[in-house]
Amino acid sequence: MTDDEDENESEGEALAAFERLGLTTYEAKVFIGLHRIGSGTARDVSQVVDVPRSQVYGVAERLEERGLLEVQQSNPIRYRPVSTDEARELLRDRFEREQDRAFEYVETVKRESTGEETQEDIWTVRGRDQVDDRTVDILSQADERIVFGTRLPELVTDTIERTLTERAAAGVTVVVVSRTPAVRDRFADLDVVTVENLPAQRTDDQRSGRIVIADDDSILLSVVGNEGSETAIWSSGSLFASVLIQLLEASDELQLE
Repeated sequence: MTDDEDENESEGEALAAFERLGLTTYEAKVFIGLHRIGSGTARDVSQVVDVPRSQVYGVAERLEERGLLEVQQSNPIRYRPVSTDEARELLRDRFEREQDRAFEYVETVKRESTGEETQEDIWTVRGRDQVDDRTVDILSQADERIVFGTRLPELVTDTIERTLTERAAAGVTVVVVSRTPAVRDRFADLDVVTVENLPAQRTDDQRSGRIVIADDDSILLSVVGNEGSETAIWSSGSLFASVLIQLLEASDELQLE
């Protein structure tokens, strides 16, 4: 790739980023162009960026309203961009205001939402990293007890191991269950974590992934596909979660006594 191609690609990425921050393509081009030349007239700007001279005036006016450039009332009119630090702060403030406005409305709608029917919150998450993140989230919110089980050592990430250890140190009862020695060995030297070997009453399901139980009302169950992809269902703070946990612990699938 030539230097010109590198520059064009970098500029394209910068333009796309400015657009995500709320600027139009022309606004982003004019702002970048002014930083390239320092200051200049509409004609100067149109010569360095792909914006018609007739459009530069309106675009510059909008940028001035945003606080992103200054106008010198001369003949012809000259424009100068604010510093990159100032522009960054202005765009950050605007983003945060818009974010607050959007989520305040969502919170209002959520509070106003009423109805006689209820729906249990049962969610599906796909992908190893996404399941890892949801597992850590459920573990981190446990206040009383945790059961974590898997047959696959690779599903015990460093973050999950650290979270289990931290919750145990905080007084949460933590039990790790697995038929796999490599999984049990990771916690064998930790006094704060109880390690259990599930009774070998049946052949391991080669699709089973992991099970996470927290405080008797949060659960995650996952399966692993032939190609190694992981899919999980999870529920937290729901009747579904509580009932499923009771069923699992009453069955032969999860014996902790």
